[in-house]
Amino acid sequence: MSDPVEGREIRGADWYGDDLGAAVYLRCIFTDLDLSEVSTAGARFEECTFHGCRFNSSTHRVSAFTGCDFRRCSFFDATFEGCKLTGSVFSECTLRPIRIDGGQWRSVTIRGANLTRLDLAGLDLREADLSLSDFTGSSLRGAALDGAILRATNLTGADLRGATLAGIDLAEAVLASTHLDLAGAVRLAEQHGALVDPTA
Repeated sequence: MSDPVEGREIRGADWYGDDLGAAVYLRCIFTDLDLSEVSTAGARFEECTFHGCRFNSSTHRVSAFTGCDFRRCSFFDATFEGCKLTGSVFSECTLRPIRIDGGQWRSVTIRGANLTRLDLAGLDLREADLSLSDFTGSSLRGAALDGAILRATNLTGADLRGATLAGIDLAEAVLASTHLDLAGAVRLAEQHGALVDPTA
């Protein structure tokens, strides 16, 4: 594995199709970088900033993008398998279609994004800020949503069965034909003022 790269600013580079393996970048700034079809495996990007970068059709396995700032980036057809994105922020990014297979996206900020018809089953989204985002028709089945912010989040037709919902306010979200299990339905009813009697 190569030595960590720290504090560099990389602008306009063409890394199309490169295999970055387990590369390590710390507090770097990437601007207008072409990362299309790039692959990583065990790579670490910590507190990096990505401006106008293209991750189209890239593949990332067990890699970490922690505390990163993604602005106006495209993730069209990108794949993240078992990756850690804790504390990262996505602003004005294209995030679909995208494939996410497990991993930890805890405390991410994804506000106002189009996340319709995605399979996010089992994803760790605890304490994430998902305000104003559109999850219409998406699967969040079995996802960890504890403490997530769902202010004006569109969950129309979304599947939340088996998701953990502790500390969240479903009443703040847009719900229509949303699939809930019994625990989720009880939580929603209580947040709308209903008195639920488990012994009835």
